[in-house]
Amino acid sequence: MTLSRRNLMQTLGLGLAASVAPRWSFAASSTSASTPSGGPLGGAQPAGPILLNSNENAYGPSERVIAALQSALPAANRYAHDEYENLAEQIASLHRVRRDQVLLGCGSSEVIRMAAGAFLGPGKKLVMAAPTFEAIAHYAELSGAEVIRVPLNRVYSYDLDAMLARASSPGLVYICNPNNPTGTLTGRKELETFVSKLPANVYVLMDEAYHHYAGAPPAYSSFIDHPLDDPRVIVTRTFSKIYGMAGMRLGYGIAAAQTIGRMKPYQLQLNINTIAARAGIAALTDSDGVQAAAQRNTDDRQDFINRAQTRNFNPIPSHTNFMMMNTDHPAEEIIEHFKKNNILVGGPFPPMNTYVRISLGTPPQMDEFWRVWDLMHIEGHHH
Repeated sequence: MTLSRRNLMQTLGLGLAASVAPRWSFAASSTSASTPSGGPLGGAQPAGPILLNSNENAYGPSERVIAALQSALPAANRYAHDEYENLAEQIASLHRVRRDQVLLGCGSSEVIRMAAGAFLGPGKKLVMAAPTFEAIAHYAELSGAEVIRVPLNRVYSYDLDAMLARASSPGLVYICNPNNPTGTLTGRKELETFVSKLPANVYVLMDEAYHHYAGAPPAYSSFIDHPLDDPRVIVTRTFSKIYGMAGMRLGYGIAAAQTIGRMKPYQLQLNINTIAARAGIAALTDSDGVQAAAQRNTDDRQDFINRAQTRNFNPIPSHTNFMMMNTDHPAEEIIEHFKKNNILVGGPFPPMNTYVRISLGTPPQMDEFWRVWDLMHIEGHHH
Protein backbone atom coordinates (compact mmCIF):
# COMPACT_ATOMS: atom_id res chain seq x y z
CA MET A 1 0.00 0.00 0.00
CA THR A 2 2.21 2.75 -1.24
CA LEU A 3 -0.01 5.65 -2.15
CA SER A 4 -0.39 7.33 1.21
CA ARG A 5 3.27 6.75 1.96
CA ARG A 6 4.23 8.61 -1.18
CA ASN A 7 1.99 11.44 -0.13
CA LEU A 8 3.63 11.40 3.27
CA MET A 9 7.09 11.57 1.76
CA GLN A 10 6.02 14.45 -0.44
CA THR A 11 4.69 16.23 2.63
CA LEU A 12 7.94 15.64 4.47
CA GLY A 13 9.88 16.81 1.43
CA LEU A 14 7.98 20.06 1.32
CA GLY A 15 9.24 20.84 4.80
CA LEU A 16 5.85 22.09 5.94
CA ALA A 17 6.97 22.17 9.51
CA ALA A 18 9.81 24.53 8.72
CA SER A 19 7.41 27.45 8.59
CA VAL A 20 5.79 26.58 11.91
CA ALA A 21 7.31 28.22 14.96
CA PRO A 22 8.25 25.61 17.59
CA ARG A 23 6.08 25.60 20.69
CA TRP A 24 8.70 24.12 22.94
CA SER A 25 12.45 24.24 23.26
CA PHE A 26 14.71 21.60 21.79
CA ALA A 27 17.97 20.52 23.32
CA ALA A 28 20.99 21.76 21.42
CA SER A 29 21.81 18.20 20.38
CA SER A 30 18.50 17.71 18.60
CA THR A 31 19.71 18.59 15.13
CA SER A 32 21.17 15.17 14.39
CA ALA A 33 20.95 11.67 15.75
CA SER A 34 24.02 10.50 17.58
CA THR A 35 23.68 7.01 16.16
CA PRO A 36 23.06 6.37 12.46
CA SER A 37 20.25 3.98 11.60
CA GLY A 38 22.36 1.65 9.50
CA GLY A 39 23.78 -1.54 10.97
CA PRO A 40 22.31 -2.55 14.33
CA LEU A 41 19.54 0.04 14.18
CA GLY A 42 18.30 -1.17 10.81
CA GLY A 43 16.82 1.26 8.31
CA ALA A 44 16.85 1.37 4.54
CA GLN A 45 20.60 1.76 4.10
CA PRO A 46 23.71 2.67 6.10
CA ALA A 47 23.18 6.11 7.64
CA GLY A 48 19.67 6.19 6.16
CA PRO A 49 16.71 7.22 8.28
CA ILE A 50 15.03 4.89 10.73
CA LEU A 51 11.76 4.05 9.01
CA LEU A 52 8.88 4.20 11.51
CA ASN A 53 6.47 5.77 9.03
CA SER A 54 4.94 3.07 6.80
CA ASN A 55 3.84 0.25 9.12
CA GLU A 56 6.36 -2.15 7.63
CA ASN A 57 7.56 -5.22 9.49
CA ALA A 58 10.89 -3.95 10.82
CA TYR A 59 12.25 -7.49 11.21
CA GLY A 60 11.75 -8.53 7.59
CA PRO A 61 10.54 -11.86 6.21
CA SER A 62 11.01 -15.14 8.05
CA GLU A 63 14.00 -17.36 7.24
CA ARG A 64 11.68 -19.67 5.35
CA VAL A 65 10.41 -16.83 3.15
CA ILE A 66 13.94 -15.52 2.55
CA ALA A 67 15.00 -19.02 1.42
CA ALA A 68 12.05 -19.12 -0.99
CA LEU A 69 12.97 -15.68 -2.36
CA GLN A 70 16.54 -16.77 -2.95
CA SER A 71 15.63 -20.08 -4.57
CA ALA A 72 13.15 -18.32 -6.88
CA LEU A 73 15.69 -15.85 -8.31
CA PRO A 74 16.82 -18.08 -11.22
CA ALA A 75 13.18 -18.11 -12.44
CA ALA A 76 13.15 -14.32 -12.80
CA ASN A 77 13.21 -14.69 -16.58
CA ARG A 78 9.83 -16.48 -16.66
CA TYR A 79 6.33 -15.06 -16.52
CA ALA A 80 4.40 -16.07 -13.43
CA HIS A 81 1.52 -18.01 -15.04
CA ASP A 82 2.04 -21.19 -13.00
CA GLU A 83 3.06 -19.33 -9.87
CA TYR A 84 -0.11 -17.22 -10.05
CA GLU A 85 -2.30 -20.31 -10.10
CA ASN A 86 -0.28 -22.08 -7.43
CA LEU A 87 -0.54 -19.12 -5.07
CA ALA A 88 -4.25 -18.58 -5.76
CA GLU A 89 -4.95 -22.26 -5.09
CA GLN A 90 -2.90 -22.11 -1.88
CA ILE A 91 -4.94 -19.10 -0.70
CA ALA A 92 -8.21 -20.82 -1.59
CA SER A 93 -7.17 -23.94 0.31
CA LEU A 94 -6.00 -21.97 3.35
CA HIS A 95 -9.26 -20.04 3.61
CA ARG A 96 -11.52 -22.92 2.52
CA VAL A 97 -13.00 -21.05 -0.43
CA ARG A 98 -13.21 -21.89 -4.13
CA ARG A 99 -10.48 -20.80 -6.52
CA ASP A 100 -12.90 -18.46 -8.31
CA GLN A 101 -13.35 -16.53 -5.05
CA VAL A 102 -9.68 -15.43 -4.98
CA LEU A 103 -8.16 -12.44 -6.76
CA LEU A 104 -4.43 -11.66 -6.54
CA GLY A 105 -3.07 -8.13 -6.53
CA CYS A 106 0.16 -6.18 -6.68
CA GLY A 107 -0.25 -5.50 -2.97
CA SER A 108 -3.77 -5.30 -1.59
CA SER A 109 -3.73 -1.76 -3.00
CA GLU A 110 -4.35 -3.18 -6.48
CA VAL A 111 -7.32 -5.19 -5.21
CA ILE A 112 -8.66 -1.99 -3.63
CA ARG A 113 -8.26 -0.26 -6.98
CA MET A 114 -10.10 -3.10 -8.73
CA ALA A 115 -13.00 -2.67 -6.31
CA ALA A 116 -13.10 1.06 -7.03
CA GLY A 117 -13.12 0.34 -10.75
CA ALA A 118 -15.91 -2.21 -10.47
CA PHE A 119 -18.23 -0.49 -8.01
CA LEU A 120 -17.56 3.24 -8.27
CA GLY A 121 -17.83 5.88 -10.97
CA PRO A 122 -19.81 9.05 -11.79
CA GLY A 123 -22.99 9.30 -9.74
CA LYS A 124 -21.79 6.75 -7.17
CA LYS A 125 -20.51 7.26 -3.63
CA LEU A 126 -17.59 6.00 -1.61
CA VAL A 127 -18.19 6.17 2.15
CA MET A 128 -15.08 5.91 4.33
CA ALA A 129 -13.79 7.00 7.72
CA ALA A 130 -11.61 9.98 8.59
CA PRO A 131 -8.87 9.20 9.22
CA THR A 132 -8.25 5.86 7.53
CA PHE A 133 -6.01 4.45 4.79
CA GLU A 134 -6.46 6.94 1.96
CA ALA A 135 -5.62 4.95 -1.19
CA ILE A 136 -9.21 4.16 -2.04
CA ALA A 137 -10.21 7.84 -1.91
CA HIS A 138 -7.70 8.56 -4.67
CA TYR A 139 -9.03 5.72 -6.82
CA ALA A 140 -12.62 6.81 -6.17
CA GLU A 141 -11.88 10.38 -7.25
CA LEU A 142 -10.20 9.13 -10.44
CA SER A 143 -13.38 7.18 -11.22
CA GLY A 144 -15.53 10.29 -10.82
CA ALA A 145 -17.27 9.06 -7.68
CA GLU A 146 -18.14 11.27 -4.72
CA VAL A 147 -16.02 10.64 -1.62
CA ILE A 148 -17.74 10.98 1.75
CA ARG A 149 -15.56 10.95 4.86
CA VAL A 150 -17.18 10.22 8.22
CA PRO A 151 -15.20 11.03 11.41
CA LEU A 152 -14.37 8.19 13.79
CA ASN A 153 -16.30 8.01 17.05
CA ARG A 154 -14.99 9.03 20.47
CA VAL A 155 -13.18 5.69 20.95
CA TYR A 156 -11.56 6.02 17.50
CA SER A 157 -13.64 3.24 15.94
CA TYR A 158 -16.00 3.47 12.98
CA ASP A 159 -19.18 5.50 13.45
CA LEU A 160 -21.28 2.95 11.60
CA ASP A 161 -24.62 4.70 12.16
CA ALA A 162 -23.27 7.89 10.60
CA MET A 163 -21.74 5.92 7.73
CA LEU A 164 -25.01 4.09 7.13
CA ALA A 165 -26.87 7.39 6.97
CA ARG A 166 -24.51 8.59 4.22
CA ALA A 167 -24.41 5.41 2.15
CA SER A 168 -26.64 5.35 -0.91
CA SER A 169 -27.04 2.94 -3.77
CA PRO A 170 -25.08 2.29 -5.89
CA GLY A 171 -21.76 2.65 -4.13
CA LEU A 172 -18.99 1.26 -1.97
CA VAL A 173 -18.10 1.43 1.73
CA TYR A 174 -14.47 1.04 2.81
CA ILE A 175 -13.69 -0.38 6.26
CA CYS A 176 -10.11 -0.93 7.42
CA ASN A 177 -10.28 -3.19 10.49
CA PRO A 178 -8.06 -2.88 12.49
CA ASN A 179 -7.99 0.70 11.27
CA ASN A 180 -4.96 2.52 9.91
CA PRO A 181 -3.81 4.97 11.34
CA THR A 182 -5.52 4.54 14.72
CA GLY A 183 -4.90 0.82 15.28
CA THR A 184 -8.43 0.38 16.63
CA LEU A 185 -11.03 -2.34 16.11
CA THR A 186 -14.69 -2.10 15.17
CA GLY A 187 -16.76 -4.94 16.60
CA ARG A 188 -17.87 -7.85 14.41
CA LYS A 189 -21.51 -7.81 15.55
CA GLU A 190 -21.78 -4.09 14.81
CA LEU A 191 -20.26 -4.63 11.37
CA GLU A 192 -22.66 -7.48 10.56
CA THR A 193 -25.62 -5.30 11.55
CA PHE A 194 -24.22 -2.47 9.46
CA VAL A 195 -23.84 -4.67 6.37
CA SER A 196 -27.35 -6.05 6.76
CA LYS A 197 -28.83 -2.53 6.76
CA LEU A 198 -26.97 -1.23 3.72
CA PRO A 199 -28.90 -0.60 0.50
CA ALA A 200 -28.88 -3.62 -1.80
CA ASN A 201 -26.40 -2.24 -4.34
CA VAL A 202 -23.77 -0.96 -1.90
CA TYR A 203 -20.67 -3.14 -1.67
CA VAL A 204 -18.35 -3.29 1.36
CA LEU A 205 -14.57 -3.62 1.19
CA MET A 206 -13.16 -4.99 4.44
CA ASP A 207 -9.43 -4.26 4.51
CA GLU A 208 -7.80 -6.77 6.88
CA ALA A 209 -4.17 -5.73 6.27
CA TYR A 210 -3.43 -5.88 10.02
CA HIS A 211 -5.51 -8.97 10.84
CA HIS A 212 -2.62 -11.06 12.13
CA TYR A 213 -1.68 -8.45 14.71
CA ALA A 214 -5.19 -8.17 16.15
CA GLY A 215 -4.96 -11.26 18.34
CA ALA A 216 -8.25 -12.74 19.47
CA PRO A 217 -10.25 -10.04 21.24
CA PRO A 218 -13.87 -11.14 21.82
CA ALA A 219 -15.37 -8.40 19.65
CA TYR A 220 -13.26 -9.18 16.57
CA SER A 221 -13.31 -11.86 13.91
CA SER A 222 -12.13 -11.89 10.33
CA PHE A 223 -14.61 -11.79 7.47
CA ILE A 224 -12.43 -14.38 5.72
CA ASP A 225 -12.16 -16.79 8.64
CA HIS A 226 -15.86 -16.36 9.46
CA PRO A 227 -17.45 -15.26 6.20
CA LEU A 228 -20.83 -13.67 5.69
CA ASP A 229 -23.01 -15.23 3.02
CA ASP A 230 -23.26 -11.90 1.26
CA PRO A 231 -21.93 -11.25 -2.27
CA ARG A 232 -21.43 -7.56 -1.47
CA VAL A 233 -18.56 -8.20 0.98
CA ILE A 234 -15.00 -8.10 -0.38
CA VAL A 235 -12.11 -8.85 2.01
CA THR A 236 -8.50 -7.91 1.31
CA ARG A 237 -5.27 -9.16 2.85
CA THR A 238 -1.66 -8.23 2.24
CA PHE A 239 1.77 -9.83 2.53
CA SER A 240 3.23 -6.44 3.48
CA LYS A 241 2.73 -6.61 7.24
CA ILE A 242 3.06 -9.80 9.30
CA TYR A 243 4.91 -11.57 6.46
CA GLY A 244 7.45 -8.75 6.07
CA MET A 245 7.11 -8.54 2.27
CA ALA A 246 6.06 -4.90 1.71
CA GLY A 247 8.71 -4.45 -0.97
CA MET A 248 7.50 -7.49 -2.92
CA ARG A 249 4.01 -5.99 -3.52
CA LEU A 250 1.67 -8.93 -2.99
CA GLY A 251 -1.90 -9.09 -1.74
CA TYR A 252 -5.24 -10.70 -2.43
CA GLY A 253 -8.97 -10.34 -2.19
CA ILE A 254 -11.68 -12.87 -1.39
CA ALA A 255 -15.34 -12.46 -2.30
CA ALA A 256 -18.24 -14.27 -3.94
CA ALA A 257 -17.38 -15.57 -7.41
CA GLN A 258 -19.74 -13.14 -9.14
CA THR A 259 -18.17 -10.22 -7.25
CA ILE A 260 -14.66 -11.34 -8.21
CA GLY A 261 -15.94 -11.58 -11.77
CA ARG A 262 -16.92 -7.91 -11.72
CA MET A 263 -13.51 -6.86 -10.37
CA LYS A 264 -11.31 -9.02 -12.61
CA PRO A 265 -11.57 -6.81 -15.73
CA TYR A 266 -9.77 -4.06 -13.77
CA GLN A 267 -6.83 -6.32 -12.89
CA LEU A 268 -3.47 -5.69 -14.51
CA GLN A 269 -2.51 -8.62 -16.74
CA LEU A 270 0.26 -10.71 -15.17
CA ASN A 271 0.20 -8.51 -12.07
CA ILE A 272 2.11 -10.91 -9.81
CA ASN A 273 5.82 -11.54 -10.21
CA THR A 274 7.30 -15.01 -10.04
CA ILE A 275 9.56 -14.38 -7.06
CA ALA A 276 6.84 -12.72 -4.96
CA ALA A 277 4.40 -15.54 -5.71
CA ARG A 278 6.81 -18.27 -4.61
CA ALA A 279 7.65 -16.33 -1.47
CA GLY A 280 3.93 -15.86 -0.82
CA ILE A 281 3.35 -19.60 -0.84
CA ALA A 282 6.21 -20.06 1.63
CA ALA A 283 4.79 -17.30 3.86
CA LEU A 284 1.29 -18.79 3.93
CA THR A 285 2.63 -22.18 5.00
CA ASP A 286 5.00 -20.80 7.66
CA SER A 287 2.60 -20.81 10.59
CA ASP A 288 5.45 -20.88 13.12
CA GLY A 289 6.96 -17.77 11.54
CA VAL A 290 3.63 -15.94 11.66
CA GLN A 291 3.06 -16.90 15.28
CA ALA A 292 6.55 -15.77 16.28
CA ALA A 293 6.13 -12.46 14.45
CA ALA A 294 2.77 -11.82 16.09
CA GLN A 295 4.14 -12.53 19.57
CA ARG A 296 7.18 -10.34 18.98
CA ASN A 297 4.87 -7.53 17.87
CA THR A 298 2.72 -7.93 20.98
CA ASP A 299 5.83 -7.60 23.14
CA ASP A 300 7.11 -4.57 21.20
CA ARG A 301 3.70 -2.93 21.43
CA GLN A 302 3.54 -3.38 25.19
CA ASP A 303 7.05 -1.99 25.55
CA PHE A 304 5.98 1.12 23.60
CA ILE A 305 2.94 1.58 25.85
CA ASN A 306 5.08 1.24 28.97
CA ARG A 307 7.62 3.77 27.77
CA ALA A 308 4.96 6.24 26.63
CA GLN A 309 3.14 6.04 29.94
CA THR A 310 6.30 6.70 31.93
CA ARG A 311 6.29 10.02 30.05
CA ASN A 312 2.59 10.60 30.84
CA PHE A 313 1.49 9.92 27.27
CA ASN A 314 -1.27 7.42 26.51
CA PRO A 315 -1.25 5.92 23.01
CA ILE A 316 -4.56 4.84 21.48
CA PRO A 317 -4.92 1.11 22.30
CA SER A 318 -3.62 -0.64 19.18
CA HIS A 319 -4.32 -4.00 17.55
CA THR A 320 -1.65 -3.47 14.89
CA ASN A 321 2.11 -3.04 14.44
CA PHE A 322 1.95 0.72 15.02
CA MET A 323 0.84 3.16 17.70
CA MET A 324 -0.99 6.47 17.34
CA MET A 325 -0.46 9.05 20.03
CA ASN A 326 -1.72 12.53 20.82
CA THR A 327 1.28 14.82 21.30
CA ASP A 328 -0.79 17.95 22.11
CA HIS A 329 1.34 19.73 19.49
CA PRO A 330 0.88 20.13 15.73
CA ALA A 331 1.85 16.87 14.07
CA GLU A 332 3.99 18.69 11.49
CA GLU A 333 6.27 19.94 14.26
CA ILE A 334 6.74 16.46 15.71
CA ILE A 335 7.35 14.95 12.27
CA GLU A 336 9.92 17.59 11.41
CA HIS A 337 11.75 17.13 14.71
CA PHE A 338 12.11 13.40 14.08
CA LYS A 339 13.09 13.95 10.47
CA LYS A 340 15.92 16.27 11.55
CA ASN A 341 17.05 13.46 13.82
CA ASN A 342 17.09 10.83 11.09
CA ILE A 343 13.77 9.17 11.97
CA LEU A 344 10.61 9.16 9.86
CA VAL A 345 7.23 8.86 11.61
CA GLY A 346 3.73 8.86 10.15
CA GLY A 347 1.29 11.74 9.84
CA PRO A 348 -0.38 14.14 9.84
CA PHE A 349 -3.80 12.50 9.69
CA PRO A 350 -6.58 15.11 9.54
CA PRO A 351 -8.76 15.73 11.42
CA MET A 352 -6.51 14.31 14.20
CA ASN A 353 -3.98 17.07 13.71
CA THR A 354 -1.97 16.64 16.92
CA TYR A 355 -1.53 12.87 16.51
CA VAL A 356 1.45 11.03 15.05
CA ARG A 357 1.61 7.36 14.06
CA ILE A 358 4.71 5.42 15.02
CA SER A 359 5.39 2.10 13.33
CA LEU A 360 7.03 -0.32 15.73
CA GLY A 361 10.71 -0.86 14.99
CA THR A 362 13.36 -3.17 16.40
CA PRO A 363 14.43 -2.62 20.02
CA PRO A 364 17.53 -0.56 19.02
CA GLN A 365 15.38 1.54 16.69
CA MET A 366 12.85 2.18 19.44
CA ASP A 367 15.63 3.09 21.89
CA GLU A 368 16.70 5.75 19.39
CA PHE A 369 13.08 6.86 18.90
CA TRP A 370 12.64 7.51 22.62
CA ARG A 371 16.02 9.23 22.87
CA VAL A 372 14.93 11.65 20.13
CA TRP A 373 11.48 12.01 21.68
CA ASP A 374 13.03 13.11 24.97
CA LEU A 375 14.93 15.88 23.19
CA MET A 376 11.61 17.69 22.72
CA HIS A 377 11.02 18.18 26.45
CA ILE A 378 7.25 18.11 26.04
CA GLU A 379 4.99 17.35 28.95
CA GLY A 380 2.37 14.64 28.72
CA HIS A 381 -0.64 14.21 30.92
CA HIS A 382 -2.76 11.28 32.00
CA HIS A 383 -6.24 11.29 30.52
